[in-house]
Amino acid sequence: MLHQKLIDLPRNLICCIGLIVISPIMLIAVLALIIEDGLPIFFLQERIGKHKVIFKIIKIRTLQNSAPHVGTHQLEERYKLVVGNLMRKIKLDEFPQLLNVIRGELNLVGPRPGLPNQDLLLRSRAEHAVFNVKPGITGLSQILGYDMSDPQRLAEIDKIYIQNHTVLLNIIILLGTFFNAPRGYLASKFNIPTLQKNL
Repeated sequence: MLHQKLIDLPRNLICCIGLIVISPIMLIAVLALIIEDGLPIFFLQERIGKHKVIFKIIKIRTLQNSAPHVGTHQLEERYKLVVGNLMRKIKLDEFPQLLNVIRGELNLVGPRPGLPNQDLLLRSRAEHAVFNVKPGITGLSQILGYDMSDPQRLAEIDKIYIQNHTVLLNIIILLGTFFNAPRGYLASKFNIPTLQKNL
């Protein structure tokens, strides 16, 4: 318990600092969102966490209010907001998930949490013991371009991450969330082809 607190304290401090630093940019994005599509600002959605516990993920809304509650890869382009597309490109919509990290529901790095209705993904991840670890804001499969559209492959890459998990690997994945070079390194290291997708 003490060991975990020693890990959580600096992590939560980093998350708080990150939210403070990014808040001016988030404010501008939020104002643009309100102008384009009104309220609400935040998007809360049920996701499956460690041991299949359901929690609500927090993101800045990037889709129209009328968008159906399905995976992003299943959505038609007409539901995507202009400001939302920009936020997704620079990962700005993901930053409120730092609150999920502080609450202990997410890690910074880990398998991306799926939706409760993604049955095939749930089964595939259960087969590979993915639910034994806490999900993350970003992950190996995500930065290499794999999403919920290929549940079996996604679960396989999640397993590769779990089997090779180190602090150094987490740092490289964090860098790969924003830069291309680490993605190529990880794709080569684990012999995983990189897909060109909107992450």
